[in-house]
Amino acid sequence: KLIPNMWIYLSIMLDVGKWPVFALLPPEELRLIRQACVFGSAANEALYVTVNDEVFALGTNCSGCLGLGDLQSTIEPRRIDVLQRNKNPLSILHIRYGEVYAWGHNGYSQLGNGTTNHGLTPALVSTNLLGKRVTEVACGSHHTIALTADGEVFAWGYNNSGQVGSGSTANQPTPRRVSSCLQSKVVVNVGCGQLCSMAVLDNGEIYGWGYNCNGQLGLGNNGNQQTPCRIAALQGVNVVQVACGYAHTLALTDEGFVYAWGANSYGQLGTGNKSNQALPTLINTDKERMVEVAACHTSHTSAAKTQSGQVLMWGQCRGQAVSSPHLTHFSSTDDVFACFATPAVTWHLLSVDGDDYLTVAQSLKKEFDSPEISDLKFLVDGKCIHVHKTLLKIRCEHFRTLLNETDEDAIEIQQFSYLVYRAFLEYLYTDTINLPPEDAIGLLDLATFYRESRLKRLCQETIKRGISEENAITLLSAAVKYEARDLEEFCFKFCVNHLTAVTQTQAFADMDHDLLKNFISKASRYGAFKN
Repeated sequence: KLIPNMWIYLSIMLDVGKWPVFALLPPEELRLIRQACVFGSAANEALYVTVNDEVFALGTNCSGCLGLGDLQSTIEPRRIDVLQRNKNPLSILHIRYGEVYAWGHNGYSQLGNGTTNHGLTPALVSTNLLGKRVTEVACGSHHTIALTADGEVFAWGYNNSGQVGSGSTANQPTPRRVSSCLQSKVVVNVGCGQLCSMAVLDNGEIYGWGYNCNGQLGLGNNGNQQTPCRIAALQGVNVVQVACGYAHTLALTDEGFVYAWGANSYGQLGTGNKSNQALPTLINTDKERMVEVAACHTSHTSAAKTQSGQVLMWGQCRGQAVSSPHLTHFSSTDDVFACFATPAVTWHLLSVDGDDYLTVAQSLKKEFDSPEISDLKFLVDGKCIHVHKTLLKIRCEHFRTLLNETDEDAIEIQQFSYLVYRAFLEYLYTDTINLPPEDAIGLLDLATFYRESRLKRLCQETIKRGISEENAITLLSAAVKYEARDLEEFCFKFCVNHLTAVTQTQAFADMDHDLLKNFISKASRYGAFKN
């Protein structure tokens, strides 16, 4: 299995950094990624394409699924050289010329090359597809569906439940056209569940075939189907998109309604209960018109996006069963699968905008400490930090007062270090702090002085992550000094839990007399000195 879906989505810029498998990539590498796919039973593999049209892979490389020519796992990205030699280096991720390449596990002929030998490098899937321009690919657990520009559907691979649509349950070693009642039809969208297949026609009809024991075909029964069957219950409804979960299906209509059917043990149908549905059920989102539905054959998670850009999720969300659509703060359905699906694999190909569009937050971050259009600079420890007066006034009450009283274009700061003050100003542009825990104490001092309560909380959380037996007393002292109650309690409990080691440190020996007295008194009340 290579990728769950290849439907291209180009409407917004995506942050691939939300996906754990990309966590170790440096920012400069992340900025180069234009398209990406996260896959695998534990979401431990990824492929991505850069702005330079180079294809890279990283992860555990199960069955050679990274296409690197070997079985070696890699925590750092490695280039797939075979695809660089091809006319189109994007073949597996973005089917620009209609060619499909496949590699990896092939125990059920899911690579479509007529064998059951695993493929360690990308190979062209050619049988019956030469001269065809493939526009969309969907993958189940071990079978593949390909849609051509002419509206034809080809399928190959595992077929124990009829998911290939050939009229039998024999595995299909090479691409075979799914004909039967689709023979003279034009298909515009395809999807795969774990063991089933779905197709949407240009006239809005929807067909399903394969495994159906949970009702995921929407036919009103639980019998498997070896050839495509029209979902009669949606007669008169114009379906424009289908998305398949592990054993459930979502359909979006041209009027923005969402129907769901199939397995529902995690609430993935969004009906408010956990009862399976063998017929399409209209989801009551109680929101506006929907423009996208999302599901992946590896999980029981569902998501949808409204016309105004709001994102809803339901089903299995980080172990919880959410049985009704839940409004999130996400801007993309992809974020739902990155943060809440198990495993956290992509439900379709991630495509990052190729233009230079930046969000408001990205634009602000880019302009921090940039002298080009700044109108104010701070001089700290002999170094300059370039900022914008208007933004500082908007973000900080201290600066609103200060800058209304002066028209200076340079202000010298002596109370705080360059490192701390730069981190503070950067926070005003990004809402995050970029300091190691040991340096965050100085920023906590600044946050207390400027009465920045949110920054103070962020500093406390950063400091907590860096606590150790050696610095616990130092951090406790800082918490007391800056009246950071939550941090003080955290440090105190850490000291009590590691009392023997903490009392042997130099910081404890140098501890302020009053602080030491209070510490011993409080620790005794906690029973720290009982035998």
